[in-house]
Order: sequence, then C-alpha cells, then structure tokens
Amino acid sequence: MRRQLVERELTPEGPRRSGATQDKRRTVTVNLGESPIAWLHARGHLDDRLFDAGERLRADYERAQLAPSVTMRWDPVRIRSTGDTGLTPGERQIAAKARFDGAIGAAGEGLSDVLWRVVCAGETLPDAERALAWPARSGKVVLRIALDRVARFYRIF
Repeated sequence: MRRQLVERELTPEGPRRSGATQDKRRTVTVNLGESPIAWLHARGHLDDRLFDAGERLRADYERAQLAPSVTMRWDPVRIRSTGDTGLTPGERQIAAKARFDGAIGAAGEGLSDVLWRVVCAGETLPDAERALAWPARSGKVVLRIALDRVARFYRIF
C-alpha cells in the first residue's frame, strides 16, 4: 500500500485573536492510501480476525471485478494466484463472485449495507452512517457484527 499523505483541516480553533494575522486552524495528516478498515485496525478498533475477514471480502470483490467501470476494459484479467488451482481466469472470477455473494449473505440484510460501503467502496464510517441515515457512531458496532459473521463464513477463527 502506497502512502499518500495530505493535510486536512479539522475545525476552526475559535475566534481570531486581536493582533493575529491568520486564523489558527487544526489540521491532521491523513493517508489517502489507507482503507477505512485498515485505519480502524491500526487504531485498535478491529482485531486481526475482523480485519482479515474484511480484507478477504474486499479481495473477492476485486477479483470478481464488481466495481463499476466507466469504459470497456480491453486489458486481460489480472488475477493473483489463489486457492483456485486449475481454473481459468473466468472461472476464478465466477468463484470470487460466489464467495462474495455468500459472505454478504452471511452478514445479513441489515448489516451488509455498511459492510459493503466501508470494506468494498472504501467509504469512511461517518460517511456511511450519513448515507444510511444512522445515528453518529453507530456504524462501528454494526460493522464489527457484520465482520464477525463474514469471518465465520470465511472460517477465520
């Protein structure tokens, strides 16, 4: 994973002090190359088992080539070696789609929305909560439950 560090403003520090030439703003350095679940894992919000389950789900999503594309792709399908020995690239893609569908189904109807948004689409938890019209800070609990079910589906213990 490549590091793409940028500075982002958090919130204004308050009113301008007399004699100050600039407003003081709080900023934080953000790695744009880090996925939301990697961010949660690095800060101790997800244990190794849940992180591994999320990574397996994302890998199947990418292997199945489910992400939207704007134009037709003429390049050959690039699939890294998996446990699907003896399969053609098309068969590997179909197998990945079947695993992805099974994992999303195992997560359940009410949990798969936040799971897909955060793990596959790369949305942050606050953005996913807003899009789903959920209360703030509720997504982390729901995501953990969904990842636990996905870990059981992938037999990660």
